[in-house]
Amino acid sequence: MSEKLSIEDYPLSEKRPELVAGRRGKTLSEITLEGVMGGKIQMEDLRITSQALRFQAEIARRGGRPTLAENFERAAELVEVPNDVIMSVYELLRPGRAADKKELIQAANDLRRDYGATRLAAFIEEAAEVYERRGLYTFRF
Repeated sequence: MSEKLSIEDYPLSEKRPELVAGRRGKTLSEITLEGVMGGKIQMEDLRITSQALRFQAEIARRGGRPTLAENFERAAELVEVPNDVIMSVYELLRPGRAADKKELIQAANDLRRDYGATRLAAFIEEAAEVYERRGLYTFRF
């Protein structure tokens, strides 16, 4: 990451607004009611970017919150994953929904291969191991 951030930069939207931009590159100062009403602002301009989430991760890590930083890093990977894929994986992660460990491992492999989501894939693989140890593949509902 080329930008050096510290805990004092939080919240970015107030302290470092020049670093916050939407997916089409529009900065916070360009997102106005006039722009919305005039059709110059689209939903893509309002969605969080992986870069913004990585900035948040850096701030969290520098603030002594490594677990929060890891969550932001996984979230940064999710930005490029389609909603239907996210919901499918979410459903598999609910206890009793995946038939066996192989289903979660396949979901992790797909995320890694199709979207480069390596951190998220590792998280799901870890969940697959825990589910196996705790017997959470048994259909419950």
